[in-house]
Amino acid sequence: MYVESKKGKTRELWRFHGGLHLPEKKALSLQHPLQHATLPDRLILPLQQHIGVPAQPMVSLGEQVLKGQMIASSPAPVTSPVHASTSGTVVEMGEHFIPHPSGLTDLCIVIEPDGEDRWADLPKPISDFRSADTQALRQRIRDAGIVGMGGATFPAAIKLNPGKPIQTLIINGAECEPYITCDDRLMRDFAERIMNGARILQHMLQSEECLIAIEDNKSEAILAMFEALRDEENIEVVRIPTIYPSGGEKQLIRILTGREVPTSGLPAQVGVICHNVATAAAIADAVLEGKPLISRLVTLTGEGLSKAGNFEVPLGILASDLIAQAGGYQGQPQQLIMGGPMMGFDLTTDQVPITKGANCLLCPTAEEIPRPEPARACIRCGRCADVCPANLLPQQMYWYSKAKDLEKVQDYNLFDCIECGCCSHVCPSHIPLVQYYRYAKAESWAQEQERRESERAKQRHDFRVSRLKRLEAERKAKLRKKKEALKNKPPAKKTQVSKEGDDKDAKQAVIEAAMKRAADKKAKQQLAPKNTENLTAAQQAQIEAVDKRRMATTQEKQQKSEQPD
Repeated sequence: MYVESKKGKTRELWRFHGGLHLPEKKALSLQHPLQHATLPDRLILPLQQHIGVPAQPMVSLGEQVLKGQMIASSPAPVTSPVHASTSGTVVEMGEHFIPHPSGLTDLCIVIEPDGEDRWADLPKPISDFRSADTQALRQRIRDAGIVGMGGATFPAAIKLNPGKPIQTLIINGAECEPYITCDDRLMRDFAERIMNGARILQHMLQSEECLIAIEDNKSEAILAMFEALRDEENIEVVRIPTIYPSGGEKQLIRILTGREVPTSGLPAQVGVICHNVATAAAIADAVLEGKPLISRLVTLTGEGLSKAGNFEVPLGILASDLIAQAGGYQGQPQQLIMGGPMMGFDLTTDQVPITKGANCLLCPTAEEIPRPEPARACIRCGRCADVCPANLLPQQMYWYSKAKDLEKVQDYNLFDCIECGCCSHVCPSHIPLVQYYRYAKAESWAQEQERRESERAKQRHDFRVSRLKRLEAERKAKLRKKKEALKNKPPAKKTQVSKEGDDKDAKQAVIEAAMKRAADKKAKQQLAPKNTENLTAAQQAQIEAVDKRRMATTQEKQQKSEQPD
């Protein structure tokens, strides 16, 4: 297939495997011009609105903040800072519901607007970006908190340092999912901002060409982007066929270039980088005006809402506040979906904030999007494989996911699945295939994380054992060296032995002399018996008798000792 660009060039287009032609349902939200949401009573800003490490608070309770002020950041390489969407007071930092399929809470900063909407001091605009250092531009984009706004929320600055030559920069304006029109409205109303972002990105990547891809059902957006082009630029606006999911990164690369991104590979490996049109507009704001990412366009649609349309909203506004500004609910809405009907997820409550990756709030009625029927047994019809845009074997992946054979399901390239929902949509047995794949991915990531932790623990244990062995070997070596030193010590000389003997005799003589002096001193100190004066004749006779017996006993002992044995 070939298409003709504004400049008269003919460009060949390719097809990807599978895909679906779905009812568009886009006119519902395009019948009104862009509206601007008013500030609510409070803004709830999650600290993780991106893939990577969560940001850490830089403000405290009660602190006054200004519009555009950085309130959370992290030094980690893969992260994104968070900025205040308006001026006001930090009234809370705690757990709040976030837009996530789990319905769980996460750490958020709550700001109470003061109504003044006062800006903080912004970085100086870089109007002549072609003369600026690429690293400085990349840092500006990082500091502005810009992430992929098509839904991936990967930090944009990381993708701008691919480490490989880039031949083709693709600006994704396909917006292929039904109901969603925020990118369409952005291209119609702010084509020049998107084009400036494309120019900045092309300069930073030094790409040979820049292709802005738009599905051919968006004629007004295509016309607006054509009018924003300049003849001297190497930028093309390319009409692509309307088929879901042409907006998928790998599918769009296939359509425009014919190249196939390797399994588990990245687009940079084939010389391509993709950015969403909303991301390009945010990059233009950050570089040319110094503004961080604090607002975005969001589609409110579905027959369960009083008034569908596109709104420019401050990040952190609650879905309930935004829906109230659009007239509230009507009829019998059966669910509230963040995103589109194919790749979106159900919200358990409307008390969740709008984040950087939130592009749509869909509130359908039961007649509009009926609830899926109960799943039945797989009949092996093969329709899922026919429509899979990643050219996978969904049936085999389903069987092994259901059996929890995670190694086998990965052999079928599980992680190449983009979770577009085509397989589930056409399944006659109404099997929620994507849910099985999401389960298998989550379990595989958990097992991989557990394996890595186990490996780190084993490494620490091995290191400890090695260290103890080394210390024991060193101790034994020191002891052996000491023994050898004592063994090899020369014998003492005889004169030294004699001298030692003389010293010993002299010490013994000194000891004996001291003992003799002590005995003599004790003998001298002995006193005469007391109470021997003025004795009676009887007492004197008793004493003499005792003395005689003592003398007789002494003589007897003497005689016995003199007798031979």
